Amino acid sequence: MNKKTIRDLAPAHRRVLVRVDFNVPLDEHLQITDDARIRAALPTLTYLLKQGAKLVLMSHLGRPKGQRNPRLSLAPVSHHLQKLLPDYRVRMASEVVGPNNDILIDDMAPGDVVLLENLRFEPGEKKGDANFAAALAAYGDDYVNDAFGTCHRAHASMVAVPQAIRARGGAAVAGLLVEKEIAFLGNAVSQPQRPFYAILGGAKVSDKIGVIRNLLNKVDGLIIGGGMANTFFAAQGFEMGQSLVEQDAIPLAKALLDEAGDKLHLPTDVVAASAFAADAHAIITPANRVPPDRMVLDIGPESIASFQKLLGTAKTVVWNGPLGVFEMPRFAKGTIAIAQTLADLSEAITIIGGGDSAAAIKQAGLTRHVSHVSTGGGASLVFLEGKPLPGIEVLDAA
Repeated sequence: MNKKTIRDLAPAHRRVLVRVDFNVPLDEHLQITDDARIRAALPTLTYLLKQGAKLVLMSHLGRPKGQRNPRLSLAPVSHHLQKLLPDYRVRMASEVVGPNNDILIDDMAPGDVVLLENLRFEPGEKKGDANFAAALAAYGDDYVNDAFGTCHRAHASMVAVPQAIRARGGAAVAGLLVEKEIAFLGNAVSQPQRPFYAILGGAKVSDKIGVIRNLLNKVDGLIIGGGMANTFFAAQGFEMGQSLVEQDAIPLAKALLDEAGDKLHLPTDVVAASAFAADAHAIITPANRVPPDRMVLDIGPESIASFQKLLGTAKTVVWNGPLGVFEMPRFAKGTIAIAQTLADLSEAITIIGGGDSAAAIKQAGLTRHVSHVSTGGGASLVFLEGKPLPGIEVLDAA
């Protein structure tokens, strides 16, 4: 997927409209509890600023549903970004689009940064509204997409804005973060070093049907864990007790088992708890013997050892979705053990999908020990499914 990047720009003295992903968690006091997404954008921002660009940043935060919500203002992000960019002037716009912004942006000098208010305060953002996009596009001479986590959404800031800027003769290119995501995820799927294994977890098979089918044609082995494994067990006629099972997806799981043959690897033993609670009594049991009053919340030690042996030969691994209820320490052992296994694969390319997978690898303290942690859970899933991402497709071809 050859797309132009910020290296193809000559941004000096030009206003560059940058779509970033500053959708960070805030506590009850509106303090940022994890600034990883802001820091992930810094290489792109500093590159452009050093080139003498004027940066107009746009992002969403939370789900304000097209209405202004003071608790979802990007003001705390603006303050934090100023601390991370002490050599530059960062200012916060009072609105998403409007006359106040026009004054602020007209006053910019090279090296200045203006952060627009939360895009999703405007209903036109999620609707992909052309008029709203035109108002945003007026703030930039060129457009940069550095928000991989939103690339699967055809929102105004992702598609209509770069189209409007290109129609005016401007460029629409990828930032360094999006370039990195394309390189890792794209190469992993299209030209992996082998053996190539994928690990899929999470709650539902139905969320990952397309990913499973696409990866089965490419991988040497596919490991399934988490709640979605229960549906595969049920498809084999196993009694699953009180475990989460997608009844409607059982026929699909049967079909996937037939299609996969010996490529699909399921847990052989599980941790079965008396309740969905951190202090619940738990036992280790074969996957086909879950007691009727218990629920599966993690993979067992035999499964961990089996998966570790399989992964020990890997040259490329893609992992999306935890293998158990990793938020509860008692049921995080499978997820943490596999995370450590990937961290120990020093000769392999190890790629972690965003969302819960990224949270799990961070919880294990192993983020720096894998090749790449994706910043987009939903976007990485769509990418692994082999579908086009609207926010990337719209960018200028290299």
